[in-house]
Amino acid sequence: MDIIIYNPETCKVIATISSKVTLRERITQTGYWKIKLSRDEVTKHIKVFFITPDEDGTLIIKRPAKKGRAIVEVDTDGSYVMSEIQVEESEKVKMFDKFIDDLKGLLNSASEK
Repeated sequence: MDIIIYNPETCKVIATISSKVTLRERITQTGYWKIKLSRDEVTKHIKVFFITPDEDGTLIIKRPAKKGRAIVEVDTDGSYVMSEIQVEESEKVKMFDKFIDDLKGLLNSASEK
């Protein structure tokens, strides 16, 4: 993970962010860690996100989904793409301009718990 978002008052981790220029093996690693975290009562609440410019175009289309898109859709909490090329968005694959609003929503819901 490249960035960890946590509550400074409780030190409770809220989310992790992995960032890479291309998806290749890194998206598989990110999906793996989401699965591992979700299996433990102490860490199952942690959200796992992937941010990328997606230079290899793996996330651009929904169907037929490339391997990396399938991993993002099933095994992570979402991905944000920093690109001038439009991406077919879904609940889990969005353009980067949506990241800050989604993060604010996540932080608000985490503070309510």
